Amino acid sequence: MAVPYDGAMRLLTVIATVLALTMSLSTRGALARQDDPRLDALFAQLVAATDAAEAKALETSIWRIWTEAGDDRLDHMMDYGIGAMRAGQFGPALDSFNAIIDADPAFAEGWNKRATLYFYMGRYDESISDVEKTLALEPRHFGALSGMGLVHTELNDEATALEWFEHALEVNPHMPFILLRVEELRKKLQGEPI
Repeated sequence: MAVPYDGAMRLLTVIATVLALTMSLSTRGALARQDDPRLDALFAQLVAATDAAEAKALETSIWRIWTEAGDDRLDHMMDYGIGAMRAGQFGPALDSFNAIIDADPAFAEGWNKRATLYFYMGRYDESISDVEKTLALEPRHFGALSGMGLVHTELNDEATALEWFEHALEVNPHMPFILLRVEELRKKLQGEPI
């Protein structure tokens, strides 16, 4: 399939940006968190993206920046906590995320990861509290925004869940699961069959 010249050039530009970001992220210690100046351009490109692969690459770059504290010790704790959470080892994951938040309460992803963990643990009030702290530090955090929608879904507050999902899609319109949830919730709230 032939790619139009403008589309190919935009895709090459995004690929070059992502490669540059990936290379710069390998040199830990630089800004790599919600206050990283590269995020503004990445978010602008993400909203404008028309290609799924392009959007995924941009989203991955944003997550990479968000997840790195720029401090080797905190980055190690983050990697450990994520691994423990994925393995279902909630106690060690919680210890790790608590330590990150204690060491650097201005690091949004520490709060977001603990919010995610609390969600998995069914501790929804604590998850909401940590999402609020995440969003105070990084209002564009589409993971936290959609996470708030998931929490409200679990709390059977579908109207509020829909609002959060829609807000997440304003920031990142390329989340297939969230797009599907929005469609389902709209139909359900309007009394239409799903």
